Parts: sequence; structure tokens; C-alpha cells
Amino acid sequence: MSTAEVLNSQPFVEPVTLEGQPGLTLGLPDGSRATVLLHGAHVLSWQAAGWGEQLYLSPAAGLASLQSGQAIRGGVPVIFPQFELKGPDTSLPRHGLARQRAWTLDSQQVGRDHALVTLLLSDDPITRAYWPHGFALELTVSLAPHRLDLELHATNTGDTPWPFSAALHTYLAVSELTQVRLQGLEGCHFQDAVTGGEHIEDHPEKRFAGEMDRIYAQVPRSLLLRDGPRRLTLESEGFEDAVVWNPGPDKCAALKDMPAEGWREMLCVEAAQVVNPPMLQPGESWTGRQSLVLPD
Repeated sequence: MSTAEVLNSQPFVEPVTLEGQPGLTLGLPDGSRATVLLHGAHVLSWQAAGWGEQLYLSPAAGLASLQSGQAIRGGVPVIFPQFELKGPDTSLPRHGLARQRAWTLDSQQVGRDHALVTLLLSDDPITRAYWPHGFALELTVSLAPHRLDLELHATNTGDTPWPFSAALHTYLAVSELTQVRLQGLEGCHFQDAVTGGEHIEDHPEKRFAGEMDRIYAQVPRSLLLRDGPRRLTLESEGFEDAVVWNPGPDKCAALKDMPAEGWREMLCVEAAQVVNPPMLQPGESWTGRQSLVLPD
């Protein structure tokens, strides 16, 4: 039996190189696969057995030329310690520091029906030049049949308190944006960056026709994405908010790292902690989780 056949007969974690970028592939005997780069602890792909690719990665993402300080369009970027340019520290780069830095593999584990890795990022002279605080981030990526679990754990390793925002900026692949339905947000307060103002969601089932940029506060722990026969449940814990984003045709055409029609093939539904940034005291920790679950 070949090495590949042995690996495919049981859960595995193996190193990979994608366009010159080091990463890891997690795999299960049923054919499920997840790929994460060390750059940004960025989950690039989740292929679920029987369902195919669940994440959108721009074909213009440009991994081969990726350098420190750059971000990747698609997959699941890790947002910390600020969201967009909203703060709590507006002097930081857009969406913070974590998605642009090289993380290290802290641990890996395989079980009877799962595979997981934990990646680590901590402060260094470069991060402290932007944000003068001690911190340690852990991202755990866990692959099981029909589900992907992402857990972000932040610890204040310094001697002063600091506030932060965080998100898992999940780009979901969709068959056609106008056919997608998102359930579970009815009654939630949201900030609308496209039209301005703050509102209460009054639709039990959100539909999409183009640009959307909303931060929903205090969302339920479970949302449902309907896309043809596909039913994808998005569960969250620790994250109080959800960001729903699509650039629409005009803004998408202006993005250098995305094809002009790419907006039709993706929808960001992000587990987020934005509206009320937590304050971590020295030695304190915070954990947020997002789980993507498909029917068995």
C-alpha cells in the first residue's frame, strides 16, 4: 500500500506548499479536506465530502507573490485586534495585524473521525511597532465529517489592559448570489455601511442582489444559509455579532484581487465581536468559535 493510500485510509495532517507558501492539509477518509496557510493562519479551502468546496477563494488572490504585510482575498481571514477601520485602535492597519503575519504550528492531532491543528501568533518587535501590547493568539482548525470548526483564542500576555475587536471573515462559496437565502437574523439590530444608519432586520429570510455591508449585533447562535439543495448551518459561540458582506458589481470590479463577476460567487457571513469590543486585563483570555455544518 502506498503512503498516499495509507494517509487516505485514516484522518491525517500533512504539510503542503501552495504557490511557494507553506501550509497544512487536514484530511478524512471520506474525502473531506481543509487547507490552511501559515501566513495569517488563513483557511483557504474546505471541501466537504459529497458537497464540494464550501469557501470562496479569489482566483486573483496571488499566493505566489504573497509577502508579510499582505492579506488574501477569500477563505477565512483572521481579523484582530480591530475590525475594518472602526477601532478600537484606528491607528492600526485595516482589519488589524493577524491576517498579515506568519503564524507557527503549535500542535496537531488526529482521531478516529477528525483532524485538527492549532496555529500560534504572538507579539514581536514588528507588531509592537504598530500595537504596543503583549498578546498570544491561537487558531484551532478542526475538520470532521460534514463540519469545520474554527476557534480563535486571545490572551493578554502583557502588563496593561487592552480592548480589541475580532472576526473570522468567512467567504462562503455560493452557486449564484441572487439565489441564496440567509435565515436567522430577523429582529437583530444592524449598522448599514451602504445606506447609512441603524435599523432592525425585519426579513425572516435575507435575499441578495448586490452590495451589502452590515454589522448585525447580538445575533442568534445559529444561522442557516440556503443555496439550492445545500443547507449550511453557521454556529457561533463567544462572538456576539455577525457581519454580512458582498462588494456588489461596482466595488468588485474595482478590486484588483478579485474577478469582476466574483461577487456573484461569494457571500461573507462572519462571526464577529465588533459592536462591544472586549477589554482584556493582563493574564485574561477570550475565545470565539464559528462552526460550519452540513447535513449528514
